[in-house]
Amino acid sequence: MSSPRVLSYVDALNEAFHQAMAADASVIILGENIRRGVRAETRGLDEAFGDERVLDMPISEAAFTGYATGAALEGLRPVVEFQVASLMFPAFDQIVNQAAKLPLMLGGQRHIPVTYLVMGAGAGGGRAGQHSDNPYAFLIHAGIKTVYPSNAHDVKGLMLSAIRENDPVALIAPATLLGQTSEVPEAPYEIPFGSGAVRRNGTDITVVAVGHLVNDALAVAETLTGEGISVAVWDPRSLFPLDKEGLVDAVAQTGRVVFFDDSTRTCGFAAELMSVVTERGFDRLKSAPQRVTRAEATIAYSPDIEQATLPTRHRLEVTIRRMLEVAR
Repeated sequence: MSSPRVLSYVDALNEAFHQAMAADASVIILGENIRRGVRAETRGLDEAFGDERVLDMPISEAAFTGYATGAALEGLRPVVEFQVASLMFPAFDQIVNQAAKLPLMLGGQRHIPVTYLVMGAGAGGGRAGQHSDNPYAFLIHAGIKTVYPSNAHDVKGLMLSAIRENDPVALIAPATLLGQTSEVPEAPYEIPFGSGAVRRNGTDITVVAVGHLVNDALAVAETLTGEGISVAVWDPRSLFPLDKEGLVDAVAQTGRVVFFDDSTRTCGFAAELMSVVTERGFDRLKSAPQRVTRAEATIAYSPDIEQATLPTRHRLEVTIRRMLEVAR
């Protein structure tokens, strides 16, 4: 029997691009340093598909994001890559006021099938405020379909779904996950939006972890197992649309929940998750839900201050212990 096929996160993303572009000539990819990228996600695309479909753009995110919207109106399926998440902000007018709204403004006569690939999302290592954002909550507020794959298998399936979607989609692919490996089928496959995943079953408490924090939650769950604490982990992977039924069922498995989220506490994604659980499954809760999120502060340049403002394994473990201690 052959061993399972394992790919890294970035190689699975690269494979998704090759397969999507080979299957559909309308798929193009554009951004800064695309043809000779500093990472491997666009490796080999220029050689395989040529300069007309793999476009290096000038350092003007607003300009090339607007270009992608125009290309989508003319029948193409552009993938726009942002090398760092914070670089989306100069392009927000094009995303929020144009791509998100044009289908309605045009009475449904046109679709905007653009995929925004958000690389380098999140903080760590003292990269300073301009390289440390994770703007998925902003995108959801704007009505952009948003997915956040936590592993190599999911990034391929969700990227193929995003490219074939007729609405704008943002896929968050943080640098901390690029080396993560998992089993990835070679044949193309899609993961439907609005579909969460149980990553670990448990009986004492559920952690709902978002994106790269899923792996941290699993590590904490493994640590606590040695102390007789059973932690379930649920991964939304599709943030908008959200698998609300799956979320409520995952929390009901234990009756206790911690939301582990790399957006700010006020108006962050964890707040939405908490509201869904309390509105739809309040009678299935044994205690008040808790959140471990970013602090309500700008990320600092100092690594020590940076760590104090981020959701960490230590903070999650402390929160879990406190909730279970109160339960006893």
